[in-house]
Amino acid sequence: MKVNNEYRNVFIVISIVFIAGIIISLSVGRYVVSFSEVVRILVSFIFQTEGTQDLVAQGVVLNLRLPRVLGAILVGSSLAISGACYQGVFKNQLVSPDILGVSSGATVGAAIAILLGGDRFMIQIGAFLGGIAAVLLTMMIPKLLKNTSTMLLVLSGIIVGGLMGSIIGIIKFLADPDEQLAEIVYWQMGSLAKVNLPDVLGILPIVVIATVILLSLSWRINILTLGDQEAQLSGVNVKMIRSIVIICATMLTASSVSISGTIGWLGLVIPHLARILIGPDNVKVFPISLLLGSIFLVTIDTLARVLTTAELPLSILTGLIGAPFYFWILSRQRVRL
Repeated sequence: MKVNNEYRNVFIVISIVFIAGIIISLSVGRYVVSFSEVVRILVSFIFQTEGTQDLVAQGVVLNLRLPRVLGAILVGSSLAISGACYQGVFKNQLVSPDILGVSSGATVGAAIAILLGGDRFMIQIGAFLGGIAAVLLTMMIPKLLKNTSTMLLVLSGIIVGGLMGSIIGIIKFLADPDEQLAEIVYWQMGSLAKVNLPDVLGILPIVVIATVILLSLSWRINILTLGDQEAQLSGVNVKMIRSIVIICATMLTASSVSISGTIGWLGLVIPHLARILIGPDNVKVFPISLLLGSIFLVTIDTLARVLTTAELPLSILTGLIGAPFYFWILSRQRVRL
């Protein structure tokens, strides 16, 4: 009962921080909107009622900031739960959502679309297909070598990631330095500046379905962490569960990268923070990771908007914050490493 109460208290506190973070993000910027005005605008929007809010503030909140906040919530939660899933399935807390080459493959797909002069929709489609193609290639290597061990799958992801990095280098060399090259580089560094409501709605079904499946499998992932033999003795179909988890986590990562570009550190750091707060049980780690990932990226995106006159790419801030934070996590766990 004590553990359940601790988990409940942590969940409530993080949920309050999550809601407060959304309101703050919708409030701050070059055009400041008061917290109370933001709440009135959101209530009026949700319940479709007429209010007394300022029309300019309403346009800023609903048309400019809300899509970015929703995008940050989806991307942050997707990368966080993907990281937690990969770390559980591979029994290694040093892996991240791009371990199977998802991010690098998505970057190649987006870069090809940019090189061909595609619009934003085509870039998103290219990124999504590139991420899926990279994972399929990664999973094909162990089958060709007739070795389906987890370690070989991770090594295959490293191979594919290196290959995709080389392809990106070729694309950069061929790209127009005045326009295409700058767009590819900026896209690689991650940004939610161009995210709109159709983008959010486009990935929403995939994110919701994959997340629900992963949450429902969280207790089975707990068993997988004990080892394949123990899991099989417990009646778990190891191969099937691992495949479903990898597919769902890959879909989440590819969907996220398709609208935001590459965002580092989040999927690696957030699951560790969740475990520090509530322990190693994935049934509890996954929901907390969802909330923490959303809070983290909403905060990072807000800072990217307000720190300087020119908006900063997200990966710069996630690296500046994530790297020292991960060092702190490792220092706490040095006895067990």
